[in-house]
Amino acid sequence: MSGTDEERHGVPLTNLDQPLFDGADATKRDLVDYLDAVADPIVRALRDRPLSVIRVLRGQAPFMQKNLPKYAPPWVPRVGMWAETSRRQVTYALCDDRRTLLWFANQRAVEYHPTLVRADRADPATHLVLDIDPPEGDAFGLAVRTAHLVRQVLSESRLVGVVKTSGAKGVHVFVPIEAQATIEEVAAATRAIAARAERLDPALATTAFIREDRGGKVFLDSTRAGGATVVAAYSPRVRPGVPVSFPVSWEDLDRVTPADFTVRTVPGLLAGSDPWADRMPEPQRLDPGLIEEGRTIPVARVQAMHEGKRRARARREAE
Repeated sequence: MSGTDEERHGVPLTNLDQPLFDGADATKRDLVDYLDAVADPIVRALRDRPLSVIRVLRGQAPFMQKNLPKYAPPWVPRVGMWAETSRRQVTYALCDDRRTLLWFANQRAVEYHPTLVRADRADPATHLVLDIDPPEGDAFGLAVRTAHLVRQVLSESRLVGVVKTSGAKGVHVFVPIEAQATIEEVAAATRAIAARAERLDPALATTAFIREDRGGKVFLDSTRAGGATVVAAYSPRVRPGVPVSFPVSWEDLDRVTPADFTVRTVPGLLAGSDPWADRMPEPQRLDPGLIEEGRTIPVARVQAMHEGKRRARARREAE
């Protein structure tokens, strides 16, 4: 091995002093050191969940990898599952230990996106998730205000959620759900929560899936259901400065910014703790009223697809 290479937990590490990606202000070594430092809490968030990663190879644009490469070591856990979005059988990795995490780090996997279902059971989803996405620009404060709307709706439905920064410009609200709920019921309840939050402040928040229909408002994305993935707590993001998706208490949410949490700052903030696991409440039962209301709301992606076709047809007819 060259002078810049080493081995950790039986994983050979190469080219550690190469820049991670443009704008990262970090090297591959910084990524490896970070993931090694936070291995316990991030593996806890990833364990037994089919994993997609976003890799950044030198000279290439970032890309999402779902299928585990054929050259992966035989000791990397894996599971075959049907991927609804790509309509094919995919061999997903399971990142169940530090060794696998470091192997991914050496593959320049920066982002870690586990599914909301566990590998051993396709139904149900373990969490209900609202992805709160503010408009472009310095709009994190708007996402925070919208997250508090979601918290109010949850409270009125006798539910308790936890919140984390997305590591990009928004926030994620997670609600652990009892196993009796089906994926369809969780998806319906998610739509209803988003719609109720929108009604609380329609000048701030919107459930409009088509970007041009949002009017500069915060998007309440209710589509993170079924086999969907959400970036894991403690995962780095392919963003300038390599920010990290980080758990925040509801009380502190108004006092933080996404830039507070990076691969350089998070190990010191954690100091061996796991606030994501510590704050996560016990699984909860969904309000039947939420489910029934959600069933009356069209699935956003399907509605957007039909609307897109309608608009394209209207444009053709107008020409």
